[in-house]
Amino acid sequence: MREMAGSPGTWSGLSLRVGQLLFAAASVCATASAIGFAAYTAFCYLIASMGLQALWSLGLACLDCYALRFKKDLHSAVLLSLFVVGDWVIAILSFAASCSAAGVVVLFDRDIRDPLLPCGRFELATACAFLSWAFSATSALVMFWLLASL
Repeated sequence: MREMAGSPGTWSGLSLRVGQLLFAAASVCATASAIGFAAYTAFCYLIASMGLQALWSLGLACLDCYALRFKKDLHSAVLLSLFVVGDWVIAILSFAASCSAAGVVVLFDRDIRDPLLPCGRFELATACAFLSWAFSATSALVMFWLLASL
C-alpha cells in the first residue's frame, strides 16, 4: 500500500499532530489568560475540550516519534481502529466547543459591547480552537480512509 499523507508513523502524520497540539495549547492559554472566562460555560467547555485535544495529540505525536525513530509500522487494523475512534470523538468535541465559544464571542462583540470583557482573547482562543479542529478533522478523515483501505 502506498503511504498516504497524514498516516501514523510518518512525518506528515507527526506534523498534523504537532499542529493540533500547538493550536489546542494556544487556545487554552488564550482562554485561561482572559479575565472572567470561568463565568461562561462555553469557555470552560472550550478549555476542557482543547485540553483533551492537546493530551490526545501529544500522545499520538509521541507514538509517531517512536515509530519514526525505530521504523515501526502503525498500520495494523487494531491501531487504526483506535486512532479512528479517538480522532472522530476528539474532532466532534473540538468542533462543538469551537462553535459554542464562537457563538458567545459573536454575542459579546455585537450585542453586549462591554469594554471590560476581553473579547480579543476570546476571539483568539476561538480561532485557535477552529484551527486545531481543522487539523483534527483532517487526521480523522485520513485515519478513516486508511482503515477502509485495509
